[in-house]
Amino acid sequence: MPTTYSYACKDYPGMEDCPASVVAATQDELVKLVELHSVVAHGEDPSAWSEEDRAFLMALIKSE
Repeated sequence: MPTTYSYACKDYPGMEDCPASVVAATQDELVKLVELHSVVAHGEDPSAWSEEDRAFLMALIKSE
């Protein structure tokens, strides 16, 4: 069975009320989808995320 990667926005501190979750075949695809979600749903600018923010986000990604 192929590996999939997933992220639930509610797992990020301060986003507990967000119902969005994303699943993708690769980690790169998942990160792009999370970035798109952050723009559309939360009005964020992913290019402004610090390295620490990105590292924390990566730690929240699950693989199955």
